[in-house]
Amino acid sequence: MVQNEDEIDLKVILFNYLQYWPIILVFMFAGFVSAFLFNRYATSIYKVESSILVADDKPSLGTDLFESSGLGMLQGKNNIENEIGILKSYSLAEQTVSELNLNVQYFQKGFLSTTQLYGNVPVLVTVDWKQSQLIGGMFKVEVIDEKSFYLTVEEEGFSVYNPSDKFFKSKFKGILGLKSVYSFGDTVSGESFSFKIDQINVLPGDEIFFKVLDTQTLALKYGGDLSVAPINKQASILNLSLETPVRRLGQDYINKLMEMYLQRELDEKNIASENTVQFINYQLSGITDSLRYSENRLQKYRTENRVFNLSEQGSVIFERLQELEKEKGQTEVTLNYYKTLQSYLANNQASDLVAPSVIGITDLLLNSLVQTLSELQAEQTRLKANFTEQTPAVRENASRVQNAKRALQENVNLAYQNTQSVLSDLNNRIRMIERDVNSLPQTERNLLGIQRQFAINENIYVYLLQKKAEAEITKASNMPKNSILDFAKSGQTPVAPKRSLNLLIGLILGMILPIGFITVKDFLNTKIEDPKELERQMKVPLIGMIGRNTSDDALPVFNNPRSSVTESFRSLRADLAYLSPQKNNLTLLFTSSISGEGKTFVSMNMASVFALMGKKTILIGLDLRKPRIAHDFGLVNDKGMSTCLSSNQPWKEVVKQSGYENLDVILSGPIPPNPAELLLQDRFRMIINEIKEEYDVVVFDCPPVGLVSETKELFGFADVNFYVFRQGYSMKANSQILNNLVEKGGVSKMYGVFNDLHIDKGYGYGYGYGYGYGYGNNSYGYHEEVQLPWWKRALRLKK
Repeated sequence: MVQNEDEIDLKVILFNYLQYWPIILVFMFAGFVSAFLFNRYATSIYKVESSILVADDKPSLGTDLFESSGLGMLQGKNNIENEIGILKSYSLAEQTVSELNLNVQYFQKGFLSTTQLYGNVPVLVTVDWKQSQLIGGMFKVEVIDEKSFYLTVEEEGFSVYNPSDKFFKSKFKGILGLKSVYSFGDTVSGESFSFKIDQINVLPGDEIFFKVLDTQTLALKYGGDLSVAPINKQASILNLSLETPVRRLGQDYINKLMEMYLQRELDEKNIASENTVQFINYQLSGITDSLRYSENRLQKYRTENRVFNLSEQGSVIFERLQELEKEKGQTEVTLNYYKTLQSYLANNQASDLVAPSVIGITDLLLNSLVQTLSELQAEQTRLKANFTEQTPAVRENASRVQNAKRALQENVNLAYQNTQSVLSDLNNRIRMIERDVNSLPQTERNLLGIQRQFAINENIYVYLLQKKAEAEITKASNMPKNSILDFAKSGQTPVAPKRSLNLLIGLILGMILPIGFITVKDFLNTKIEDPKELERQMKVPLIGMIGRNTSDDALPVFNNPRSSVTESFRSLRADLAYLSPQKNNLTLLFTSSISGEGKTFVSMNMASVFALMGKKTILIGLDLRKPRIAHDFGLVNDKGMSTCLSSNQPWKEVVKQSGYENLDVILSGPIPPNPAELLLQDRFRMIINEIKEEYDVVVFDCPPVGLVSETKELFGFADVNFYVFRQGYSMKANSQILNNLVEKGGVSKMYGVFNDLHIDKGYGYGYGYGYGYGYGNNSYGYHEEVQLPWWKRALRLKK
């Protein structure tokens, strides 16, 4: 089955990672164990939830006129977003924290975790917030006995709270002046702290930790942690939720927050009733003295003149006057109300408005306007407590307030004029009746006048008392329009840590970390590791792959003929029949980019496999700068090619026996001062031609072509040239040197050899790891090899 290159690359990547499967498994196990320990000792976080019903405002009679008028005064009364802003506001959170007294947090430490205590605490810390206080750090109380304790600092990081600037905290940089032992109930004080610790339920040896936090910091924290959202887009029910490690604390906080929210709404409603009572009290203060004076005067006149009742004619006149005077008094109260209303609007005191209906004004439109303006003013106050003046919601509501004021001002002015007309008519009618009074006797006329004044004051007084009682009843009966739907309750299952997810993340991180390290290592690796990658980079074929020589013997072909390394040389020898066919004599050249890539090892063993075949073979060391052949064969490098080229000594006199049949060696000889010039002589060409006539196989061990220049001149003497790369040693850029030799240098018959192959970068390419170049592990007894690991046998892909 033919596979495209992308599929093969994926397999190469996969099996590259599979080489490190023990490390990956260890990391995955470590990640799983870490996640398990985290789940075991992490503080459980619970979600506390409640809900509030935000009721819709019932429109007042006449408000439909303004809803359709385009003035924009009555839009958005039930603004869910505003209610959410109020619930999350700092001011409401501050009131809640103050009511619950959460400024001191108590803790108890276990073996690996710390638990916050709430409610039934063993000690009680009372902080003096009138002076500077240290906040944020952790104190430790170690009980000595029922009367005394050690007080130390457990955790630093204190800030200094300044009561004159509650929102600015400075870092504490001094040394905390604590004594060793304190008594319960005594004040613990210093330069920037003052608090008292009382014992409630402690035993000697108990350790309690506490932390002091100011109200402002806690309000900001709880306000940020609280989540408020409608249960859906259409509903006016708000869901409140708070995630906390202490379920009871979360429940108490949300319940108190909802209580303060409803109380705030109720207080705003009571403002109108309080303003009404205040207005009536002001009116009563003026009429009370007049009533007392007229009452005393009436009593005195009756006593002095012995006149107690009016005649029948006088009674009729008095009743008519009393009725008109009563109506006049109520009209004057109404007129005073309009004056007060005009004054409030002129002085921008709309928040102190009194409802017209409270003093008996039945104008539906006026009542609706006053109610609307009061609600808009209250809304503006709430918005300013949470948002800046430039916030769109604040600016929009301010525009509605101004529109409502203008409409109310016009209506009040018109009502004031109408009331003045009514009052003028009443005065005219009273003057007409007063003419009939002149027909009465003098004594009766005086009594009627005094009694008339008394009745006027009494009617007004009774009327005001009645309205005051009605206002107080209204205040007592006020209820918030919103209501608590569900009180706070905590879930039984913690929302954090997410145990299953953490275990999965631990496994994934345990897998990703080593894989990421391997990926980065391979990406930054400049050495050639993968034979397929080398094949893609070279412009010539990769003809042979030589495995790692696991023995210390430099000639495994002779000394370990059943090894896989020997078999790879045999395979390379077999391939030469296709590279240079129909040639009885064969000349091979081996070079590399730099020293250490194994060209000498490969050239010696290639010469050896031909010698084992019965071919008369000679190995010539042409690396005149750094010779190695003499050492590997156990010879003395006293004479060699440099000797022949620098003197007239015949080449046959420098040939040495290798110790193995059919294999002779010409060493490089002593290192000359001019190795490049020696190899470029015509004498070198004559010597090589004579050697080719004498031997069946000639093998050149040349110097690295990437380091010296003379090797380029030697390519023309060989039938086949081999460029040796070494796995994990040769640089990836070395392939470009080979490509330049072929493309620009005109070198022909050039092939690559990959030496020291020991890392399996892809299935079927590594030496001894499967089928590919050379024989693999499944040799069925033809040669010795290390047993393939079980996982590679299980996952091996067959061709």
